[in-house]
Amino acid sequence: MFDKLMQAQQMAGAMKQKLDAITVTGTAEGGKITVTANASKVIQSVTIDEGFLKEADKEQLEELMVIAINKAMTQADTASQSEMAAVTKDMFGGMGGLF
Repeated sequence: MFDKLMQAQQMAGAMKQKLDAITVTGTAEGGKITVTANASKVIQSVTIDEGFLKEADKEQLEELMVIAINKAMTQADTASQSEMAAVTKDMFGGMGGLF
C-alpha cells in the first residue's frame, strides 16, 4: 500500500514538472496583447504592443487582457487534460480494457 502511495506521489510530481514545462499563449486584438502561461496555469508574461498601448483606453485594455488571459487558461486546460489522459492510458492501458 505504501509503495502505491509513493508511486502516486512520484507520478504527481512528474506530471507537475511536465505541465510546468508546457507553454501556452492567449492573444487578443490580433496579437497586440499576448499572455504566456504554462499548463499549470501560471502566467509567465504579458506583452502589449507599444503603439496599441498608447492609443487604447483603460476599459478596452482591461477587456482585452481578460480575453487574452482566458484564452491562455483554456489552452492550459486543454494541455493539462491531454497530458492527464496520456498518463491515465499508460497507467490503466494494460488492465484488459477495464477502463
